[in-house]
Amino acid sequence: MVLHTSPFPSSFLSFLHSLSWALIFPCFWLGDRLLASFLPTTYEKRQRSDDPCYFQALCIIITTPIYLALLVSSLPFALIGFLVWSPLQAVRRPYIYSRLQDKARASGANLLTEWRGTSSAKSFCFGSANVCLLPDSLARFTNLFNTQARAKEIGRRIRNGASRPQIKIYIDSPTNTSISAASFSSLVSPQGADVTHRAVNMGMKRTTSMEYKGDNSGENSSEEGRDGKNGGDMGDGEDSPCIIRISGDDSGHISDSDPDAMAGHVNVACLADTEPDFQKSPTPNHKHREGDGGSLDSCTTSRESLVKGRVADGTTDQSGINNKLLYRTSIIKKAAARKKKHTDDILDHEISAFFPANLDFLCLQEVFDKRAAEKLKEQLHYYFEYILYDVGVYSCHGCCGFKFLNSGLMIASRYPILDATYHCYPNGRGIDALAAKGALFVKVQVGTTPQDQRIVGYVSCTHLHALSGDATIRCEQLDFLQEWASEFRKSTSSSSAANPEELVAFDVICGDLNFDNCSSEDKLEQQHSLFTHYKDPCRLSPGEEKPWAIGTLLDPEGLYDEEVCTPDNLQKVLENEEGRKEYLVYPTSKNHCPNQKGRKVPLKGSGRRIDYMLYSEEGLNMEWKMEVEEYSFITQLAGLTDHVPVAMRLTVSTGEEES
Repeated sequence: MVLHTSPFPSSFLSFLHSLSWALIFPCFWLGDRLLASFLPTTYEKRQRSDDPCYFQALCIIITTPIYLALLVSSLPFALIGFLVWSPLQAVRRPYIYSRLQDKARASGANLLTEWRGTSSAKSFCFGSANVCLLPDSLARFTNLFNTQARAKEIGRRIRNGASRPQIKIYIDSPTNTSISAASFSSLVSPQGADVTHRAVNMGMKRTTSMEYKGDNSGENSSEEGRDGKNGGDMGDGEDSPCIIRISGDDSGHISDSDPDAMAGHVNVACLADTEPDFQKSPTPNHKHREGDGGSLDSCTTSRESLVKGRVADGTTDQSGINNKLLYRTSIIKKAAARKKKHTDDILDHEISAFFPANLDFLCLQEVFDKRAAEKLKEQLHYYFEYILYDVGVYSCHGCCGFKFLNSGLMIASRYPILDATYHCYPNGRGIDALAAKGALFVKVQVGTTPQDQRIVGYVSCTHLHALSGDATIRCEQLDFLQEWASEFRKSTSSSSAANPEELVAFDVICGDLNFDNCSSEDKLEQQHSLFTHYKDPCRLSPGEEKPWAIGTLLDPEGLYDEEVCTPDNLQKVLENEEGRKEYLVYPTSKNHCPNQKGRKVPLKGSGRRIDYMLYSEEGLNMEWKMEVEEYSFITQLAGLTDHVPVAMRLTVSTGEEES
């Protein structure tokens, strides 16, 4: 199947579409600004708290007539544009495929040669996030604003986190009581490692950060220079092992790096600096202090770790450390005698301040705004070579009812995309029906066997109906999702039992499903047959979560509180039960009482987890084995969205041992 690089089959139709949208856009923008002026966010209210009460009212009185006059004058042009724009949607393609044109930074083809599907294991990392990139006036209903600037910053943070260097530090600690405790952590190189030598450790994995300063100094003079050196290769130099052990018996003394002690190793890549020109920050202005990592005006972070103290004392050899890099450190505490609560809970899990290093696939939801989607795509292309965006249908064509917004789905991949298709859910209701919510299915090539068989994977991204009380609609959409996913695999498969031309390595579904596994109102969705075909790493059974799973929906009222407005601060809050009760949305009952800030006190669980990552072992090569190596809740987008992104690393092994 040919992937569509343009939304229309001819340049003439593209020209007509551009012309019609140019006539519509002034009216759209003025209406958006007019509505936004009446919907201030809590951040804006705090910024204006020192202004006289009449000042804001005076601004509205002056600007409203101006906006109204301009809006009325633009309506005739918008009407003409709409009469041209609407019929064109009948021939519009359902997505735009973008591939990085800079061959110096493209590496997708090189990744295919890294795994031959014979004796080594291969890890694939998936990420998912609801980024709430709506038109500015609509985003303000969730207490977010400045959509265009947020889109650029979201893209920059994601690719910075994915391309960061990562150092694994192990700390022997018999007193670990973190939410991430009582887990087994297994470190396998994401680019392939010997399965038989994997080390398994009990404890909590916690991604924090640390700044090393070497002998060299100087900075690149331009963003292009930074990106070219740091993130440009997208995978080069990823096999540098760096593992440090810290024993609790010797007061935190850092031992020499010992890659043999843990036969797995960590990939190291470069971290690009955070862009300094995000002037209209949606996070409150506050004094910079240690722990404010990942904020809009700084990419450094400090967590008062033992390691940083040792580095400051000069006890660590820094001869090979470059001053231009900020090394991010993953700390793993090993409980000396902690027992697993569940025998199947063998995966490594964490609350991380950063997206995982070497992120392979990214699924995004609510990328509704077209201009924001372009800005986000440009940033993600510094790391991801293949991107599908502007997914969905508009107007009255291709789906039931008029669609004001597209699906909001986006998929970015480091591996070549072979095929893609999109389906719109036909049963949307209420305001949710104004968006073309649906499912995007992608087939990617991740390797080649010595017999020239393609090794492929399937990634699906979806966003379900959001209105509460509509469980039946969501269950119908889950039925559609299963049916479409099965049809996509059948229609794109070039294999047969007698002639297997390709092998399937994974089948993953990511997205915002708008129901959780704790609420009594969501029992119907919790028992859906989807969960018999796809596994949820955070779920024990319908209505019961694993102890370390936390909610992914933040309370919009607290997005700009200083306690949660930076990645490190939000990480600290989510690691604490009281902090989660304060800033996450929880399932509630009829009987509830407000806490000290007026928010509802949750009754059970660790928050509403509505963002899912599911995987299936059905249809895979019979001799291969798949397991979840790592699951992460990510705080790097603090202050930019009302959701907590999630990430999952799957390891596929062939079942053969190297001699």
